[in-house]
Amino acid sequence: MSFSCCLSTPQFLPLLSKSKPFNGDSKPASVSVSSRLRASADVPDYLSTDWLESRRKRPFGPRLNFSAEEAVQHQLDALKYNDQPRPDYGIEVMYRFAGFDPFERSTYFGPFFDLGQFERFRRIFHHSTYRVLLGHKERKILSSLLVKENRFKQRVWIRGNRPEEEEIFQFTMVQKVGGSWDGYWLTESLLNDGDAFAGGLAY
Repeated sequence: MSFSCCLSTPQFLPLLSKSKPFNGDSKPASVSVSSRLRASADVPDYLSTDWLESRRKRPFGPRLNFSAEEAVQHQLDALKYNDQPRPDYGIEVMYRFAGFDPFERSTYFGPFFDLGQFERFRRIFHHSTYRVLLGHKERKILSSLLVKENRFKQRVWIRGNRPEEEEIFQFTMVQKVGGSWDGYWLTESLLNDGDAFAGGLAY
């Protein structure tokens, strides 16, 4: 039965029109049904009209519903299509998944690096053996291991888009406990099996 049908039945009308005198006045204060319904329609909507669209457009990064394996998969996909929809977008996605403190030196790539600035993080992908990941042609998961309940490792073979370019990388994913990232899988490190910085690195 709809709300409007309930209001129209005689048995409910006395309940809506019944009122008490105000300040000793013998005249009862009357509140019409239409004014009550109008007041309820004036309740503000706290979600903006474009809320759903803005949620869809939010920058891609860690999600609470991602498993460790899915988090690795999404990062590799982002690097495979690194320049879509804009240059180095895939590296931006990697930076969002990175679980290091930007105010401290990090072993994300193995050696201690200051990665607080995105530009330094980006350069490592372009000026080392990590560049094989950018726009790679093929990949194969070599092994996956849940080391602890909140720590996961996966080794991946990558074939790049340049002739005879291939490398093996190891992702170490950690599921955060507490804080704003509680429950999220973030990348603790991304290591190259070889000597990734043999030629030096000016980052």
